[in-house]
Amino acid sequence: MKSVQINEFGEPDVLTVVEATRPEIRDDDEILVHVRASGVNFFEVLMRRDQYAVTPSLPATFGVEIAGTLEAAGRNTGIPVGSRVAVPLFAIGRDGGYAEYVVVKGAAAVPLPEAVSFEAAVALQVQGLTALHAVRQTSPNGKSVLITAAGGGVGTLLIQLAKQAGAKRIVALAGSDEKLRTAVSQGADLAFNYRSGGWSAKCRAAAGDAGFDIVYDFVGGSQTSSFVEMLTQTGVLLFGALGRFALDIPSMNKLLADGQTVKGFALLPLLQAGAVRHDLTELFQLTAAGRLTPVIGGRFPLQNTADAHRFVETRQSTGKVILVP
Repeated sequence: MKSVQINEFGEPDVLTVVEATRPEIRDDDEILVHVRASGVNFFEVLMRRDQYAVTPSLPATFGVEIAGTLEAAGRNTGIPVGSRVAVPLFAIGRDGGYAEYVVVKGAAAVPLPEAVSFEAAVALQVQGLTALHAVRQTSPNGKSVLITAAGGGVGTLLIQLAKQAGAKRIVALAGSDEKLRTAVSQGADLAFNYRSGGWSAKCRAAAGDAGFDIVYDFVGGSQTSSFVEMLTQTGVLLFGALGRFALDIPSMNKLLADGQTVKGFALLPLLQAGAVRHDLTELFQLTAAGRLTPVIGGRFPLQNTADAHRFVETRQSTGKVILVP
């Protein structure tokens, strides 16, 4: 079978396609998944460059979310061969999704409805669960909200879920006109390009005198202080941006004076045992019913994984980037 291996850190070309032995199930509780789609994430770009919080051991095969069909199943799994499944490898501390076949415990597989494509199933894993838990952790019901990185995999789903949860007004921030159009098509009331001059003033005007009740910040960096300035008194900044937290002293003083809150957001601590299956099933049902539409911004054959990384790394992608056979 084909898999994508990294033997050294560096530019996208360090991701090489190799011929590997197809894995086999060895225990009665294991399944062999024929991978029909796998996801590419920005944190994997950081891992490839050895700029992530954890340095992976090499050689390695990245990929923490897959969807496909069962090629073989142990007798104790209770899952028929040919079944469509999604496997959130990150929830069981696994990787290896950049490959044609993966063996996992049957308990890790989540049934996938026929109405949900393999690509959508992948987009609903890391990004879908992040958006779902962001809305649960800080409810937008009746609130005015600002969503950063609104054209990305999380942002496009978060707009939809926030709207369904009763957000009063949704303002989106993104880095290109295409991403702004995507954000509006997903339900944002207004969208501004943070690469253009005056974006901060436009956001403040859109928020009105009171400001935003919630800012969902999945970008971070120097912009975060500007978002604090846009919050209402007692407003909430939900921060989930890969360690790029930068608040200056005036912003910290404003947080204290106005009774505002900064909530840190990380997905893995929220993945309680048994809850991942329930939450993914909920997302799949919403998608099957036409109430949630994952945006697929790029499809790359497995042998072009390096190109997929370049696409994500240069921030060209809108929505989720997928690897396919």
